[in-house]
This record gives sequence, C-alpha cells and structure tokens, in this order.
Amino acid sequence: MGANENARKKLTLIPVILMIFTSVFGFTNMPRAFYLMGYSAIPWYVVSGITFFILYAFMMVEYGAAFKKEKGGIYSWMEKSVGPRYAFIGTFMWYASNVIWMVTISSTIWIPLSNALFGSDTTSTWSLFGMGATKTLGLLGVLWMLVVTYIATLGIKQISKVASVGGIAVALLNVVLLVGAVTVLIANGGHLATPVLSAHAFFQSPNPSYQIPIGMLSFVVFAIFAYGGLEVVGGLVDQTEHAERTMPKAIIISAAIIAVAYSLGIFLVGIFTNWHAIMDSSKVNLANVAYVVMQNLGYQIGLGFGLGQSTSLIIGAWVARLMGLSMFLALIGAFATLGYAPLKQLIEGTPAELWPGNVGKITDGVPKTALWIQGFLVAVMIFLMSFGGEGVSKFFTYLILMTNVAMTIPYMFLSGAFVPFKKKSEIIKPVQMFKSMKSVWIAAIAVTFTVGFANLFTIIQPALTGDLTSTVWMIVGPIFFSLLALAIYARYEYREKHAVVEKGKKKVILH
Repeated sequence: MGANENARKKLTLIPVILMIFTSVFGFTNMPRAFYLMGYSAIPWYVVSGITFFILYAFMMVEYGAAFKKEKGGIYSWMEKSVGPRYAFIGTFMWYASNVIWMVTISSTIWIPLSNALFGSDTTSTWSLFGMGATKTLGLLGVLWMLVVTYIATLGIKQISKVASVGGIAVALLNVVLLVGAVTVLIANGGHLATPVLSAHAFFQSPNPSYQIPIGMLSFVVFAIFAYGGLEVVGGLVDQTEHAERTMPKAIIISAAIIAVAYSLGIFLVGIFTNWHAIMDSSKVNLANVAYVVMQNLGYQIGLGFGLGQSTSLIIGAWVARLMGLSMFLALIGAFATLGYAPLKQLIEGTPAELWPGNVGKITDGVPKTALWIQGFLVAVMIFLMSFGGEGVSKFFTYLILMTNVAMTIPYMFLSGAFVPFKKKSEIIKPVQMFKSMKSVWIAAIAVTFTVGFANLFTIIQPALTGDLTSTVWMIVGPIFFSLLALAIYARYEYREKHAVVEKGKKKVILH
C-alpha cells in the first residue's frame, strides 16, 4: 500500500501551478473585459484582485498547509474549523454547481474546436446519423463525459497530465498575445490602436452601457467572478509532494501571475485593437469577442510587417484558429480538474455512511463508483437537454440560473470559516499569512462582503431590467441546494443515531 500511496502523491510545483491556472484563469475574460469597459476594466480587476483574490488565495494557503494530510479538501477544512453540517452544505452547493457546469460545457466545448478546425463556429451545421445540430452536439457531449470519467478513474497522475496540457495551452496563448501586441506596437512606432489621451481612459468606459452605475456594478461582478476557482486545489493537497511547502508556493505564484496577467492582458488588447473601430459593432458580442480580437491581432501583425491585406487576413484567420485550439485544450484541462476534484472532496471528506451503497467507497485512492455515477448522471442530463424538446430545455435554463449564485456562495462559506479556523489553537498552522487576529477579521470580512455584494447584485440585476423570473430562480437555487444538503445530512444523522440505539439494545440483550 505504501508504494501505491507514494505513486499517487507525485504532484510537484509546476503541475499544481498549471492545474490552478487552468481552473482559475480565463483567457476570454481579457478581451471580454476590454469589450465591456476598455482600459477602465483594469482598475476594477486590480480592486477585485486585492479585495477578493489575493486575500482569498492567502486563506487557501493557510488552509492547505494546515490540512495537508486531509483527503477531503474544502470539506475537511470547514468541518474541522466550524462543523460537519456547515461544511456539507457549502461543499454540496459547490459540487452541485460544478455538475451543472459540466452539463453546459459538454455541449459547448465543440465551439472552440470548430473555430480551430474551420476558422469559424460551424457547430450549427454539424450532423451525425441524420440528426440535427442540437442532438449531434448532445451525443458528442455524452461521449465526451464518459471518456473524461474513464480518465478520472485512472487517478490524479492522468488527470494532472490532461490539466497540464490545458494550462500550457493557455500560457502559450498569453505569450502569443504579449509578443504579438509588442510586435504591433513597435511596427506602429509606439502608437496604441486605442489611444490613452489622459488618465480618464482608465476610469470611464467607451461603452455607453457601462458608463451608468448599473453597468459599472455588473462589471465589478464580472471581474470578481473572473478570479473564482482557487478552492478546487483543496482536493489536491493530500496528493501533492511536500504539500506544506509546495502548495503555498503554487497558490502564491499562481495568484500573482493571474492577477498581473488579467490587467496586463486587457492593456495589451488595446495596443492592437481600436475600441470604436472593432468593438463598437453589432457583430461583436461576448460569445465571439475573443476570436474577433485574436483575428485582429494576426491581421495587425501582417500589416505591421508590410504584408498585403489578403495575406494579413489569412494570418488573422490562423491566429483565430490557434485561439480556438488553445481554448479547446484549456476547457479539456478545466473539465479534467473540475470533474474530479469537487467530487473527491465531497466523497473523501464525508463519512462513507453518508452515501448509499458503495458510493463512498475509495478504490486505489479514487472514488471510482462515485465518479461513474456522476458521469452517467451528467450524461443523462446532457441527453435530456439535447433530445427532450423545448420544455426540458427551459427547465435546464432555470437550473443554470439556480447555480449562478450557488456556485460562488461556497467562497463565503470558506471565508466565514477562516476566523474560527484561526482561533482554534489545536489546529497546527505551519504557514501563517495573517499574523494578527485583526488582519484575519479584516480579510474574512473583505472577502465575504465582496462576494456577498457580487451575489446580491447578480440576483437583483435581472429584476431591475424587468426579468423578475431570473431573479426568483437565482434566489431559489441556494435555498434548494441548502435544503437538499440538510436533508441528506439529517438522514445520515438519523441513521447513525438509530444504529447506535440498535447496537445498545443488542448489548443489553447479550448482557
């Protein structure tokens, strides 16, 4: 058993960094931010990075180092800091949201692949066995989910390889963005495509919709949520080599790179993209803006080298294809990590008796039964969404709305548990980023308030624009998942209490 244990615990610094990078960093967030706010997106990303991401990352460092031997990730962290019921509600809500994420991504992951292969999104014309595009993408999604599940059952080493490919792809895409932008800047004699005429450019969006308070507030939410996902690495602590040293390093390095990369990336987009000429168009939207920006980068590089317009357009098309390939690989990496880590934390952190049958059984260090149940559940949901007609499609729309807020509330659970964690002297804390209780309270309040504000605004924004239905479903989501988690946990407590009583009766009879 010792040999198997060592074989599994081989995650070193670079693979962990790449897995964090894949789980948190979204390359498309940069062109989308520039599309919405121009250069004025940068200060909001900096503020969000300070009030949420950096403080949150430091919390994850302390949790990870303190609970380096725990297999249950964030469940174990919260359970030992506050209590099992609190931990189960937060982890279950987070896990349920990731399941819905997998359902939606399984059908949309083919869009970047289409861009890589054909230079544009042709998925609306795809057909297998005479089926329409929706059913074809659904079938591909089902097959994809089963393949990913099989890979996950092979263990963390295989998952880290897949996730590392995604991390490397996104890192290379950032290199292309950096080198390409600098090349265009030099070729244009130091002139920015979107000029910075004064400091005003960093504080007012060129987009009229985002110059008003409600638009600016919605962007703050966008910026905060761009930093989410760091808690995923909680399930990797027990499988990391020298976790008490490696995990803090990986989180700090990743957090620094991600925070800087977002702000720098937004500015780089402005070097080769004129906001009014490219972004201010009815043909550009949040779904395709990343491809538009990267195609423009290739086009501008071609023009910078003095090539003709037709040649520059070809270069632009190939850069857009590179974008599609990189995003496809990044989604594969994110899928591998998010399809494994949340379930691992939920199953390995909780008592096996909480789950029916062999669901809580761990085989070769992997919750294989639970993974296959999850895989088939997601596959069935994808199938129903693709083949079930308009009624089922509408149901899944509501389900996605229910998880919009539920996905980020666990951040508040973790920050809320941080003060009790620090107060418990029996928990050994080998790494302490916050030295005084005053700084602990400030960090916990800042993170909880920031995420709470973002969630509150996410909930009320649709109602402010007349869409009360979406607001209601986003409120229903966290309530539903909390009640479901409470019901599951109450059932476990009842069964355990009943088992103890039965055991006591047997002892009395024997006596």
